[in-house]
Amino acid sequence: MRRKFYAVFAMLILLTLTLAACGGGSSDSGDKGESSSSGGDKPKFLSLLTGGTSGTYYPLGGEIAKIFTDETGIQTDVQSSNASADNIMALSDSQAELAFVQTDVMAAAVEGIQSFEEHGAVDNVLALGSLYPETIQIVTLADSGIESVEDLKGKKVSVGAPGSGTYVNAEQILEVHGMTMDDIQAQNLDFGESVGGLKDGNIDAAFITAGTPTGAVEEISATNDINIIPIEQEKVDALIEKYPYYAADTIAAGTYSGIEADVNTVAVMAMIAVSKDLSDDVVYDLTKGLYENVDKITHGKAEFISLESALDGIDTSLLHPGAEKYYSEKGLLSE
Repeated sequence: MRRKFYAVFAMLILLTLTLAACGGGSSDSGDKGESSSSGGDKPKFLSLLTGGTSGTYYPLGGEIAKIFTDETGIQTDVQSSNASADNIMALSDSQAELAFVQTDVMAAAVEGIQSFEEHGAVDNVLALGSLYPETIQIVTLADSGIESVEDLKGKKVSVGAPGSGTYVNAEQILEVHGMTMDDIQAQNLDFGESVGGLKDGNIDAAFITAGTPTGAVEEISATNDINIIPIEQEKVDALIEKYPYYAADTIAAGTYSGIEADVNTVAVMAMIAVSKDLSDDVVYDLTKGLYENVDKITHGKAEFISLESALDGIDTSLLHPGAEKYYSEKGLLSE
């Protein structure tokens, strides 16, 4: 009788251990979702940081976020922000997973220079892919008397929100013209604030780095005669020689009301950066989802977004492995 009791007891213990092993770890999944084949977790939600609501990042980001949601099954929400440099810091601090940034700001983050000198080099933010050229537009009113970059000396000039790529662009353009921020009355305004400042006469000019046509500039030109200050070819060449992530660009006549001739300027590339913590599988799906569904984007910048230009302005050593895998499959990278 006693031997029968011990036998039954031993069988119960064995059954309990077997059930525990089969169900082990199920209580740890929480809200992270299913584990991917690369060992990472598939999140249920992603945040895509953009820029101010008057720029290009925010509306375009809304459409890209929808593609990410539809193609990956991960709810992706768009958020306005102060743009490039702040976005990289937010990714680095795990406050978001995806962000619009400028290629030049990404390069500065990796080197720990410019806006990142105090923080130091950022090593946990990687690249997903490039989107479109972002044109540097120096906007003023037609009656301001400002006709050249040198004419900005002593003027009240919006140089972008603190932590924005626009600030870095303004600093570098002033530099090749033999000037610094100390030569102007720099105002740290976002695009919407720059519009109000120009209309009210509180500022004389504004640096606006965004894809053209930019909503903020269109808003000004709808009620005021504007002028966009050109950058002379000699200065364009000097800028590109020192900072290779710039490219010569032109704001075509007719882009804005009152702009009747082409304007010579420069551009950087807009790109999407991602947290290094996202799994390879998730970033692969995001990359594939974006570049294979560009036709679903109605924003005017869609004409510039393509798989063929996805690596423009990007140091391929900074690609997230998930994105790298997709580009390799498509023949953009050598094995």
